Amino acid sequence: MRRETDRFFRQLVAGMRNGVLAITRDGLVAEINGEAQRIFQLKRSSRSVGRHFSEVLAKHPDIVRVLHSAFDLSHLPNRAELRLKTTNKVIGYTLSHVKDERGRSSGVALFFKDLTKIEQLEERERLRDRLVALGEMAAAIAHEVKNPLAGIEVMAGVLKRQAAVVDSPDAQSLLNDIINEAKMANQIVHEALEFVRPIRLQVEHTAIADVLQTSIALAESKIPRRNIDLTVNVDEGLPPIQGDQHQLCQLFTNLLINAFEALEGKGRVDISAREGLHEEDPHAAGADGTPRTVIVTVTDDGPGVPRELRDRIFNAFFTTKPQGSGLGLAIVRKVVDAHDGRIDIQTGSSGTRFQVTLPVSGANDWFAPRSQGHLRSSTDD
Repeated sequence: MRRETDRFFRQLVAGMRNGVLAITRDGLVAEINGEAQRIFQLKRSSRSVGRHFSEVLAKHPDIVRVLHSAFDLSHLPNRAELRLKTTNKVIGYTLSHVKDERGRSSGVALFFKDLTKIEQLEERERLRDRLVALGEMAAAIAHEVKNPLAGIEVMAGVLKRQAAVVDSPDAQSLLNDIINEAKMANQIVHEALEFVRPIRLQVEHTAIADVLQTSIALAESKIPRRNIDLTVNVDEGLPPIQGDQHQLCQLFTNLLINAFEALEGKGRVDISAREGLHEEDPHAAGADGTPRTVIVTVTDDGPGVPRELRDRIFNAFFTTKPQGSGLGLAIVRKVVDAHDGRIDIQTGSSGTRFQVTLPVSGANDWFAPRSQGHLRSSTDD
């Protein structure tokens, strides 16, 4: 009976959606469940039980310090939060002493939950509140600015035609500059309005292959590709997602424009799309076993982003380009958030890689499934 009870409690701990880590007084891991292994990014095949916790959690020195101090404290923290520096995940945790029959401490138990998604949602709500106020102000400013800009462009065009009569190259050049600057200012006003305007998704079953092909055409129409080699590889049978096709096209068009501008007409861009598991619940899948996410990567071999600027590239109006508005990647982030996805960046001296993870439709979707087909092409010409 005791053996069955022990088996039951081990199964109970293993099935919990919160992470559980128990260590003995001498620091050996007594129990660790699957959710804890996932959050700490430990291999399921590795033998953690029976090893010292500092060895098992060697990649997480912040957790090791918390556990080391647990044996020296009479009152352990309850509902504390900690950001794991190695993975940038946020966990909420509770520490408890494990006591024997005599009331003596025989170990420590750590109960914790991945709060990264919750923190992202809270930050999204704060951003949405700021954008509402900013949107009202931007709309008023845009209305006042667009009319003078249109007037400047029209009057400069009239003067340009008059200057052509007197054959003045200097005047022609100056007026061309005025017209181009007015057009650029008008584009910035337009992008600012697009950024602050709330996204209202027109959700439909959307094939990522179609989105990427459209995005490539749009990006090439805005930025000449010249000697940039472009390859596209979308896995066969990739499930369609529930998303706004127009917004998704804008997302990947902006990423491609960003890559083309970074390469300045020479280099390589690789686009790939594959199936993935939902990060918050890797075991959750559709009734047919379909993974819960689609992962799209856009990689270039350009100069990369300096380390000191990586935390700012998604900020509105931040740009390192002399002619940029600083809203391209900010809009990318906004569209990803609107689709409940995430975007990650890896960059260095050898290039930049953006990875966009988007959830797919669930098992209860009423749309009829549609085969996306296989897209594997090279457009190096």
